[in-house]
Amino acid sequence: MIAEPDFRLAGFEPADAASELAESSIWAGDLTVLTEHHTTPEGTHSYIVAHDRSMTWGVPGDPALVAIKITRDLRERTFTFETANHASLPFAQNWLIEHGCPPERIAQAKGDSLKPADDLTLWVERQIRESGSRYKVLDSWTSDYAPSETWTLTRDSSAAQAPIRVFLEEGNPDAHTYTMREGAFTDEAAARHWLEHRGSPLPQPPDYRGEAAARLTRAALTRSSGASAIPKAGLDTGNAPSAGTAQRPTPRRPM
Repeated sequence: MIAEPDFRLAGFEPADAASELAESSIWAGDLTVLTEHHTTPEGTHSYIVAHDRSMTWGVPGDPALVAIKITRDLRERTFTFETANHASLPFAQNWLIEHGCPPERIAQAKGDSLKPADDLTLWVERQIRESGSRYKVLDSWTSDYAPSETWTLTRDSSAAQAPIRVFLEEGNPDAHTYTMREGAFTDEAAARHWLEHRGSPLPQPPDYRGEAAARLTRAALTRSSGASAIPKAGLDTGNAPSAGTAQRPTPRRPM
């Protein structure tokens, strides 16, 4: 069952031209809610992350997730409507958290979404969600078809070394799971070269120590023990995983 969003705007008018344009540019029938939070009992705010199915027919590679914040003035009966597009769920959640949403209210995706394949995926996603303004998004790519993946190219303002970070999400539709991995590069050109050619493993961030290193080890041990539902891009012992020698993903537009 497709869960369409309820914007809860009956009886409200847009507070400004920007909100009117933002609200009119989104059709709820194209959206599948992944996570949402509505304040109660006042109902002054709504926070939503949804998958926009219409993006399949749009520009190849464009982000398919939309984060939505709605603020209602109950006295004036007006609303403001803000949106931001993202390639992956934790970046959309981060945007909503930065715009006032309680983190615990949107931490879990609902419905029939793919599930995290391993502990490391959960750790990387939490790191993104709780990063504040740490990561500046430079570019992204989304592919719904073979290979099923998204990547987000960022600059890490907290990184002392290799500040360009790639967050690579790879799906395994057969297992109904996905992995999320982080790679580190000295500059944007090196990151884009890796994304285009995939001729080497995804470079592990130099700051992967402590808790991250422990989770890397546990993920590797889980894989070596023969656990199921681990995508082909699972963790290789001692290295963060990569897409191997796969080429740049094909556009999402079906033939």
